[in-house]
Amino acid sequence: MNASALPIAQAPVALDKLASIGSGLVRPECVLATRSGDFYCADWRGGVSHLRPDGSQALYAGRLPDGSEPRPNGVALLPDGSFLFTHLGADAGGVFRLTRDGSITSWLAEVDGQPLPPTNFVLQDTGGRTWITVSTRQSPRALGYRRSCADGFIVCVPPDGKAFVAADGLGYTNELAIHPDGRWLYVNETFARRLTRLPLNADGTLGPRQTVLEFGPGVFPDGLAFDEEGHVWIVSIVSNRLIRVAPDGQQTLWLEDTDAGHLAWVESAYACGTMDRPHLDGIQSRRLRNISSIAFAGADRRTAVLGCLLGDSLQSLRLPFAGVAPIHWNYPT
Repeated sequence: MNASALPIAQAPVALDKLASIGSGLVRPECVLATRSGDFYCADWRGGVSHLRPDGSQALYAGRLPDGSEPRPNGVALLPDGSFLFTHLGADAGGVFRLTRDGSITSWLAEVDGQPLPPTNFVLQDTGGRTWITVSTRQSPRALGYRRSCADGFIVCVPPDGKAFVAADGLGYTNELAIHPDGRWLYVNETFARRLTRLPLNADGTLGPRQTVLEFGPGVFPDGLAFDEEGHVWIVSIVSNRLIRVAPDGQQTLWLEDTDAGHLAWVESAYACGTMDRPHLDGIQSRRLRNISSIAFAGADRRTAVLGCLLGDSLQSLRLPFAGVAPIHWNYPT
């Protein structure tokens, strides 16, 4: 489905309606919410930050087994209160387990006999599988900021622990989510500007990919989550847009914080195939700092909490729709 055929309906939330959560965070890219009101987010101080309902915070951090500093990007909360996180190193990747005493151990270092490149996202599903994304095999990663680059992939780790590449040839694979009906895996291809879905088989294999939506200028899809009406919420880096996508592809813009001149500069570089780190790190905005992920929170799950790449706190806003409860919603905190 081509985005140009479907105009974006406008329902923007004013930036002064946003509320900040937490302080002193470093690159809280991925955010998780639980029924208890606790939040967890990736933190480049070496682990996961825990933001409690009473306003207090804790940092669970340590060193990788080789002594180097972790660069957590995606985070999954486990039933025992520990975490899996993806390591987005300059050259190295992998998935690691982090306990609350700061102990870090390797959980997955390679697939098909090859070391994992810098690793983006991790998700566990109700079938006991773990899903992992690698955005690109390019080094440096900025060489993957091209529409023409399609070397990202998805790894599935079934309950028996035998990891395999479930899908390959994706355009900067980012966050993924399982559709509420359990039949589809949805994934954002950030620099292909595409939301893709793949049929999910019982053994963890994936069927032929289908394009759900191709986004237009200004949208670089990163995070995503489903609401209870079957719509998917898309978070766009660079333009700080939050978009609700209906099952028929209709888009509603709920939030935006961007500078037209900066966005035009990014679009020009993207069109020429020269987009680089300064185009991501030099964004100009009033409040949002490169939002990248979304979690539904609150007792009614009608509060959207947004992670980001450049800020030191999370941002939240109330919505008239309830999000689907994630697998970790009722885990002990």
